[in-house]
Amino acid sequence: MKRLQNVIAESGLTLPVAVLFGLVVWLAGGLVNRNLWPQLACYGAAVYLIVEMSNRHALLRVRSRMVSSTFIMMSCTVPFIFSSLSSMVVLLCIVASFLLLLHTYQVPWAVGLVFYAFVPIGVASFFFVQVLWYVPLLWVLMASQLQSFSWRTWLASIIGLLAPYWFALLWFVYVRDFTPLAMHFAQLGEVGVALPSYSLSWLLPMFFALVLSVVGMLHFWQYSYEDKIRIRLLYGLFSTLLLFTLVAVVLQPQHYKVLMPLCFFFASPIVAHLFTFTRGRLSNILFFVVIGIGVAIAAFNLYVLNAEHVGRIH
Repeated sequence: MKRLQNVIAESGLTLPVAVLFGLVVWLAGGLVNRNLWPQLACYGAAVYLIVEMSNRHALLRVRSRMVSSTFIMMSCTVPFIFSSLSSMVVLLCIVASFLLLLHTYQVPWAVGLVFYAFVPIGVASFFFVQVLWYVPLLWVLMASQLQSFSWRTWLASIIGLLAPYWFALLWFVYVRDFTPLAMHFAQLGEVGVALPSYSLSWLLPMFFALVLSVVGMLHFWQYSYEDKIRIRLLYGLFSTLLLFTLVAVVLQPQHYKVLMPLCFFFASPIVAHLFTFTRGRLSNILFFVVIGIGVAIAAFNLYVLNAEHVGRIH
């Protein structure tokens, strides 16, 4: 029997309501006062691509907008990251990359798709060079989950990663100064830990995402037999990347603002699957409790964000 939770999950109004909630959070977080329009444009484009990814790759076996709606809800728990343009650009690039990369499932000769999938990762590395940490893991996942790894696609991925740097290299050759480029890549070896100053504000969303993700993964693998093999492999890919990102956040919390949006992106299909296909009374209650907690965390962090902003003004 379908409960209200399932009706909401399959409703066409779910995404518009989530978008409205997201806009309210952005406005309350200083969209106008702090001139965050470029960040909002990147965020909106990322949400649109998540909708496309969910539809094209049938991440949920019913017609639903829960993947993108879940992402909006989870990401709005950390409104203080909205001011970071680099975070939003990296998010957009990674979502665009995965929209293309998932098309390579069981196509080890998809050289063109792999090339274009890795170009956005190369662009993202301009803004956050540590995104290159994901590349070796992506090669492993291409071999194990997507089954699209071959020497041709491996070479295409490297060329795609380097393509944005070909254009940058022209500038460095022109100015005859490669120091900025060397300093940029030197950051890959930095392992120092610098704890953010907003302690509780960043711990709450992280634990919120962690608990939901663990419950979602346990549920999915318990009932994975109901999904096609392709979907199981794709969720295995998202689960691996989610765990990797959570570990990276713990080990390198100074990169929290960039890593947490990626965490929410990788978690969104898993959490969406949980609330779309559970039908018990307990899960129905849990669904609304989770929404309430998400709204409460967003409200708390908006209060902290605005209090700090007022404090800086005075």
